[in-house]
Amino acid sequence: MARHIIKKMFPGMERMRGHKALAPLGPRLGSPDLWHLNRRSVAGAFAVGLFVTFLPLPMQMLIAAAVAIIVRVNLPISVILVWISNPITMPPMLYTAYTIGRKLLDEPRRDIRLDWSWEWFSTELLTIWQPLLLGSVLLGSVASLSGYLLVRFLWRLNVVQRVRSRRYLRRLRKELAEREAAERSEEEKSNKKHPPLG
Repeated sequence: MARHIIKKMFPGMERMRGHKALAPLGPRLGSPDLWHLNRRSVAGAFAVGLFVTFLPLPMQMLIAAAVAIIVRVNLPISVILVWISNPITMPPMLYTAYTIGRKLLDEPRRDIRLDWSWEWFSTELLTIWQPLLLGSVLLGSVASLSGYLLVRFLWRLNVVQRVRSRRYLRRLRKELAEREAAERSEEEKSNKKHPPLG
């Protein structure tokens, strides 16, 4: 069940191979380990994707794909999860990461104007990179571990439910077969006591 849902939601190997952001990985994308849909591979992919999505770095897709290749987890899931950090979600994610890092490093609060220009990166980012990186790694680690454990738990829950369903159906079939056998037996006894006239 979980495997079918994941197959519908995430793109296949050919579509991922053709993505220009993943072109530097070349033939490594063909490894079958990167396309498996099992509990270990999917949970690991969530861990990779959720960690990388919090890193304040460019080319997150390429980083997630490279890590997925190294640790042999599902590549499409790892890569697609980095899109959690997009132009809409990135400012609050970076601000939260910076705030957590600043508090942990006991730095004074600074008013930061987020601007995606080269000037901003060369001035503002250089002054806040330590708390930002610390907060990002911390948030990424928490998200990664949470995603990993949640997928493992949900996968296990799905397996347990399927096993219970199979047992229930087996018991139902057995009871039905026993009932039919008992009815046939009663019918045979009744026929022996009262043979049909004719």
